[in-house]
Amino acid sequence: MSLGTRLEALRRQDTSEDDWAGFLRRTEAELPRLTGLFRDLYGDGPDASRERELLLADAADAWQDRPADLRALDAARAEHPDWFQSNRMLGGVCYVDLYAGDLERLRGRIPYLRELGLTYLHLMPLFLAPEENSDGGYAVSSYRDVNPALGTMADLRGLAAELRENGISLVVDFIFNHTSNEHEWARRARAGDPEFEGFYWLFPDREGPDAYERTVREIFPDDHPGSFVQLDDGRWVWATFHSFQWDLNYRNPAVFRAMAREMLFLANQGVDVLRMDAVAFIWKELGTTCESLPQAHWLLQAFNAVCRIAAPSLLFKSEAIVHPDEVIQYIDPHECRLSYNPLQMALIWSSLATRDVGLLSQALERRHALPEGTAWVNYVRSHDDIGWTFADEDAAELGIDGHAHRRFLNSFFVNRFPGSYARGVPFQDNPRTGDCRISGTTASLAGLEAGDDGAIGRILLAHSIALSTGGVPLLYLGDEVGQLNDYGYLDVPGHAEDSRWVGRPPYPADRYAEREDPATDAGAVFQGLRALIRARAATPEFAGGRLVPFATNNSHVLGYQRPGDAGTAVVVLANFADDPQSVTPRTLSGLPASAEDILAGTPVDLSGGLVLPAHTFRWLRVRVR
Repeated sequence: MSLGTRLEALRRQDTSEDDWAGFLRRTEAELPRLTGLFRDLYGDGPDASRERELLLADAADAWQDRPADLRALDAARAEHPDWFQSNRMLGGVCYVDLYAGDLERLRGRIPYLRELGLTYLHLMPLFLAPEENSDGGYAVSSYRDVNPALGTMADLRGLAAELRENGISLVVDFIFNHTSNEHEWARRARAGDPEFEGFYWLFPDREGPDAYERTVREIFPDDHPGSFVQLDDGRWVWATFHSFQWDLNYRNPAVFRAMAREMLFLANQGVDVLRMDAVAFIWKELGTTCESLPQAHWLLQAFNAVCRIAAPSLLFKSEAIVHPDEVIQYIDPHECRLSYNPLQMALIWSSLATRDVGLLSQALERRHALPEGTAWVNYVRSHDDIGWTFADEDAAELGIDGHAHRRFLNSFFVNRFPGSYARGVPFQDNPRTGDCRISGTTASLAGLEAGDDGAIGRILLAHSIALSTGGVPLLYLGDEVGQLNDYGYLDVPGHAEDSRWVGRPPYPADRYAEREDPATDAGAVFQGLRALIRARAATPEFAGGRLVPFATNNSHVLGYQRPGDAGTAVVVLANFADDPQSVTPRTLSGLPASAEDILAGTPVDLSGGLVLPAHTFRWLRVRVR
């Protein structure tokens, strides 16, 4: 049977000729790639063939269910596929309950989000999950049911529509490496249903787990040893992360198809971007680390092909906290077009602690460039801990011992180093080895909690890098008013053993009330950030991701250019030191003698060099031809 005949059997009577023609064009374009990937993953057996045919029917149903306004968005973004590369893009991230209470009250905060300039809103996991401890919602019990405390799927759909009307794209987490042990699939697997036993990695004894654990690392040793946990009936199930998070078995093509359906369902609720959680772990292979295997990339490419057929404007954002060489492997127009930039984030904090920009400058030169049609999501901190993800071989080139440097950073940011201004909290602390990761808000890590005079300057300096290096800058909402650590997490059941909650404070109403008063800490941070955001939105050179680092000949001062399309470039200089620093005339001699200070709106004479006060930065437009 020809493809056209097979597809025509899937068409509904009320589907228009134009809509169906678009579906056919995309299917004809993507199906060869999808078929090849499916064959590479699952072979040509009857199970794989059946699931592939059913998958095509699922895609046809999802497209025909897709609301008209989302189909119009698909068409608009097909005309402007680089929409997310705009210099007006600005992301925000929050927990719905902590920031607003529920989805309905979050809708009431949309005017503020517009005031801030947001065009992208990432809502932390908001789907049904186990009560008390769900790893912050990352133990998902249903991809189609919102946590009742937050609202309903209809509420989420309504919020998505209102955000869209206000020019704000909706981003949600897609936890696709695992489900919670309370998901219906897991319940049926535990009960012995053979169909759903095949959805997870279940073993009758320790023979299989022991074989895998010879080469697989422990992720959360404080939660459970190894990668497997034992069930009440004696069986063992793979749980890479917490004991209540069961890894899905993507060797089963039925799992792929089931998860593709969940993706398409969320896309049809108005979700614009799926944050693909824990992408490095999704494929298991005996005798390997089971991280960043080639099949993980094939899975992402296959999911991408399905979504391009049935929800073509949906984007994937990768979350891969792995070696920098592995992070970039997930960033591809056929995989994830967006990706977190954990290396830049970590090295901003490293530069603040050491007052030295060597590692950060090296990273911008060596690891910033991305494939065409993709972008970094740049951030100062996230909901998670900070891990020092730089490559030891990169550090060694600068004469830095990676292990010793990590120990220093851990000590500095949890106030165990003399003279530290930081008030971070250790996560998974090992005092014997010095190993840990760092939790905390931007303000507390930058010294505001300690009352350090340089704190506000550091907060603005850190954000200035995220705002000026290209891609999508992302703010953890509340940080723009200098929210501090919340030690109340110690009194919350299910949170006390997870110090990451210290950096997830509830909505800081008192600080938001002070945001227009520059005499307050909240106002100084907010006014400073808002000026940066507005300046960025008016600076076309900040669109896209082109960046040219240059040596400032001063170890405390970071320098790079953002080339424009009209014979201009923006020169960025940032002083990470606690005292004024000079950039000499010789260093700037390759630039025109005069520039425009974008932030101040004034001319600047570069012929005599520049002096940057402590923790300050300059965005200077020059004409290069």
